Amino acid sequence: MKKKWMKYTLIAAGLYNILWGSWVIFFPTMAFELSGAKIPTYPQIWQCVGMIVAVYGLGYIIAAANPIRHWPIILVGFLGKIFGPIGFVQSIMQDVFPLKFGWNIIFNDIIWWVPFGLILLEAWKSNKRVRSL
Repeated sequence: MKKKWMKYTLIAAGLYNILWGSWVIFFPTMAFELSGAKIPTYPQIWQCVGMIVAVYGLGYIIAAANPIRHWPIILVGFLGKIFGPIGFVQSIMQDVFPLKFGWNIIFNDIIWWVPFGLILLEAWKSNKRVRSL
């Protein structure tokens, strides 16, 4: 069953991702400068990350129309929001990024775990009901 909070959550996630991704595309060194991290030699790679995040945002907005039907988009995004922090922890352990760079992880990934997880759980339950008919 589609619930209004799912739609609004996905729209918010979509807009956030589009804005953050655009920020990274247009200002590829700023996140590094603000956190005291070493600026990458090839900021274009970071701009590609921004592009991917912005495209995910478009996907979330599309999924907002029917989160239960478009659960695969949400699942792919959810997996990225799980693996991103794992990579960040690895980078901290290897002394690649300062801990302050983790603000990106909190707002890009961790805050979305619960709502995306709940949407996926609801989609699983809904699809399970359909299969049992």
